[in-house]
Amino acid sequence: MKRTIRIIGIPMDLGQLRRGVDMGPSAIRYAGLSDRLRKLGYGIDDAGNIEVPVREHLMQLGQKEIVETIQRTCTQAYEEGRKAAADGCIPLFLGGDHSIAIGTVGGVSHDGPTAVVWIDAHGDFNIPETSPNGNIHGMPVAILIGLGLPELVNLGRDGAKVKPADMVLIGTRDLDYDEKTLLRNSGITIYTMREIDERGIGAVLRETVEVKLGRAQRIHVSLDMDALDPRDAPGVGTPAPGGLTYREAHLCMEILHGSGRIASMDIVEINPILDRQNRTAKIAVELAASLLGERIL
Repeated sequence: MKRTIRIIGIPMDLGQLRRGVDMGPSAIRYAGLSDRLRKLGYGIDDAGNIEVPVREHLMQLGQKEIVETIQRTCTQAYEEGRKAAADGCIPLFLGGDHSIAIGTVGGVSHDGPTAVVWIDAHGDFNIPETSPNGNIHGMPVAILIGLGLPELVNLGRDGAKVKPADMVLIGTRDLDYDEKTLLRNSGITIYTMREIDERGIGAVLRETVEVKLGRAQRIHVSLDMDALDPRDAPGVGTPAPGGLTYREAHLCMEILHGSGRIASMDIVEINPILDRQNRTAKIAVELAASLLGERIL
């Protein structure tokens, strides 16, 4: 039997305003995640969900309490990720909104450098001074390299969790005005949809694993389902037209698996309320299987 995959649900919807993303972990499990991965020869350890307070209660208290709750939840995610990696498992985190990655990436990188492939329509590189809405799910990349709210930057351990040179963004196409300037100056490698259109997803991914992250011993994949075109994956809270096709997303996962360095994964931002017959969660399960070794032939 292959290594054990530890599934950790984080049903947090506090990083954004639209309800429904907290049901993402249940939707992914219902779509047959465990059975699909078990058929690939993995052991499965479903650790259940981290408990997250109901958003309506916190909204009565204020933004400060929401940030404090995100901090507590992501600290628990950090510890769960750290423990899973120490136990020799592959942590597979089910969100929830993308702010969960503040904790998950921190946890899996606790005992050694970990590169991150961030597959997302958005840059997630705002800081409080540039964010048009204050939503934390638009900030995790900045937080992970050490920018933004100190209580989130220093979560788990002080300072940045990932070096800019070890971070690659793929599928980017929807950026806020001030966020663009921050990203240009960040040192992060960014493959926008224009580059993918011009060069092809295969060339972009091979360059990612062979050149940009060629020295990385471990890679964490953080998959926001809004990276896919909404025609393929409609069940997301912040859809952006012109995204990855179904096959481009699969090829992305297949090439990443071929690197032999995949250590952990997030699947985030599935909103079953906005989905059609759980279609987006089913595709998420297929992509996770491709990342973890499922092949056509």
